[in-house]
Amino acid sequence: MHRPPSPARRGIPSPRPLFHRLPLAVALAAALPALAQQAAAPAASAADDGRIQQVTITATKRVQPLQKTPIAISVISGTTLEQANLNTLASLTAQTPTVNFRTNASNKDSALFIRGVGTISTSPGVEPTVSTVIDGVVTMRPGQATLDLVDIDHIEILRGPQGTLFGKNASAGVINIVSKAPSAETERYVDLTWMQGNERRLKLGASGTLKEGLARGSLTAFAGKYDGNVTNVYNGATVNGYDRKGVRGRLDLTPDKAVKVSLIADYARARDTTPTGVVVSTTTHAYPTGAATDNPLFAAALLPVVASPTNRQINSDTGTAVTDVNGGLSAQVDWQLGGGYALTSITAWRKWTNDQTQDQDRLGAVYKQFASLADIGTLDFRQLSQELRIASPRGGFFDYVAGLFYIDGKDEERYERDVVRCAGTTASPLPSGLIPCSAGSMTQDNGVAYYGTRSKSASAFGEGTLHFTPTLSAIAGLRYTSDQLSFHHVRTATATGVPGVAPTQALATGSTSAHAFSGRFGPQWQITPEVMAYATVSKGYKGPAYNVFFNMAVPRDSLALNPEISHSVEAGLKSTLFDRRARLNLAVFKTDYSNYQANLQDLLNGVVVTRLINAGDVSTKGVEMDLEARVTPQFTVNAALANIIARVKNFRCPPGASPSCDINGKPLPFSPDWKGNLRAQYYLPVGGSKTMDFGADYSWQSKVQYDLAQSPDAIQPAYGIFNASIELAHDTQGWRVALLVKNLFNKSYATFLQNSGNNVNRYVPRDDQRYFGINARYDF
Repeated sequence: MHRPPSPARRGIPSPRPLFHRLPLAVALAAALPALAQQAAAPAASAADDGRIQQVTITATKRVQPLQKTPIAISVISGTTLEQANLNTLASLTAQTPTVNFRTNASNKDSALFIRGVGTISTSPGVEPTVSTVIDGVVTMRPGQATLDLVDIDHIEILRGPQGTLFGKNASAGVINIVSKAPSAETERYVDLTWMQGNERRLKLGASGTLKEGLARGSLTAFAGKYDGNVTNVYNGATVNGYDRKGVRGRLDLTPDKAVKVSLIADYARARDTTPTGVVVSTTTHAYPTGAATDNPLFAAALLPVVASPTNRQINSDTGTAVTDVNGGLSAQVDWQLGGGYALTSITAWRKWTNDQTQDQDRLGAVYKQFASLADIGTLDFRQLSQELRIASPRGGFFDYVAGLFYIDGKDEERYERDVVRCAGTTASPLPSGLIPCSAGSMTQDNGVAYYGTRSKSASAFGEGTLHFTPTLSAIAGLRYTSDQLSFHHVRTATATGVPGVAPTQALATGSTSAHAFSGRFGPQWQITPEVMAYATVSKGYKGPAYNVFFNMAVPRDSLALNPEISHSVEAGLKSTLFDRRARLNLAVFKTDYSNYQANLQDLLNGVVVTRLINAGDVSTKGVEMDLEARVTPQFTVNAALANIIARVKNFRCPPGASPSCDINGKPLPFSPDWKGNLRAQYYLPVGGSKTMDFGADYSWQSKVQYDLAQSPDAIQPAYGIFNASIELAHDTQGWRVALLVKNLFNKSYATFLQNSGNNVNRYVPRDDQRYFGINARYDF
């Protein structure tokens, strides 16, 4: 659904991802002769000369061409997001091989991974390894990034440690989201989508000049609803869906030729009904022996649901749901100081609340053998940030960006676990051996915890480029960060020995601080005007952490985790070929992490819980490729491929850990060794300013382990997903209609698998089954 961009539709083209090795070689071999022929041909037209448009990025805190930037970066345009119906960060993972996403029943438990590295934890006392930045504003918690992608100009995905310019929670990479600026001309649109499964989405937007020479503004509103693709047989409800709505406004002011002010406000509310896993097996396997344990009683209690790899039914007496509210205000002021210097200030405030209810036992009744566990949690998080930076003029021997940054985040949470068990006289055993609880034989206990954290971070940074010759330069950057982190926690329990509930614990508090340098250095060589090579060495830093959660144990969890440190080496080649009809970017890298902050599974009164620890040393290394080719003016191929080997080097087993803690040499979770995407688009004029776009994309990945502890039950086999679309558009009248099909070959897979003791369960993706849809847009 991408065509050679007309002047009204030009955006930043995005390098698209590929499937695997042989098809890539075939695609390239087929494309090269045509590209060479096109390079010798005259331009297609004044509006579209058949060449690839230049991509500019802001990843270095200033606007510059992608092909001149010595960082491994993938760029996805807002137009691509709209046409491919990609509405969340999680949906980007199929388009970008180096990015993966951990989904969960609550957004506070989600996580992003780049090059195989991310942080999995529910603790508010640990920061993410992948930083999400929205219009220059850093978000501190992963759950803040679970917003709908609306009014996006483009997204930049920076791979590898980016601590020099983006700070402490960017030791694996950065997702830099850039929204659209208000337009000069008046623009309005309405965008409607309906997909099988009763999924419907509506977007409305307006943009334009409010006062000539002084003010431009834009306003976008959206709403979306999806019933889901999982059935709860307990009450017949359809779950695993969403109900989201929000609004975003931007006002750009130019009170002076040297001053620009951008004011942005956004609000979004989402209610998701993702269950706490859909049971796929009642036989579990141990690591490292592979010994199987059958759980026939749990299988009987699950009925009428029958576990299977493609199961999409649950039997739950507690309606799992989570409501997230995200919102914020930001003000960016840019001053042109004269002499080519520019001063930028970004002041921002953001708030995120999360209210969740979760069914932890995954059953519809209480039995002597199985208690009922239901969790209720509330979260209130707020952050305030300030960045002040200066950029030097370009063209001299040394140009640079330098600045100061401060961020303050405060989290308050309440978490309750209600447990219902059999006590005293029970009903007669069923033929399966299950013993139901009668109403009079049930007893209820619970635990309630109140906890929170306060995080403050201040830093000074600078990065510059030294131009030794017109073709040889070097980048050098350094950042100093000072962190302060504190926590408080108190818990009450109505009894001891309650499944999944630790005993009453008095108020506990603690604080820690850390200071560190991070940086990057390396040469850059402009081999030809269209080919650039670079090499960098960098050091990343991720701050100290506390394992603050419902069942926090003192004094064990009140000891601060050490900061996570990364050392990386990277080399890359960026090239524009065949008279700007192809763009090929390559990168090789190796990154070592010490004091890796990770979760380790543990048992508490028979219930699986996780503990955040300094798990030791891990490493990730690999090769990445991005390709975009205009084979003909009407035919475009986008491809990307990543071979990433992310492994545990030296796992630090806690005292008393079982032999299964020996996982050295094993893969890191959510990191397939091979992953890629291939996309082809053909644009066909059909007369009368009408055009048709034919699009197809195929994403593929090798098997992936979802569990750091290497559970044999948490391995998703290799799979591929094929999508296709046909679009009819009228460029002068401003309308377009597209038919879409997702997962054409009906391949079922899991975005997450976990062993929960007596069962294995999966998280069911939206495209677990083939489905069709229609999208219509009208610009006026």
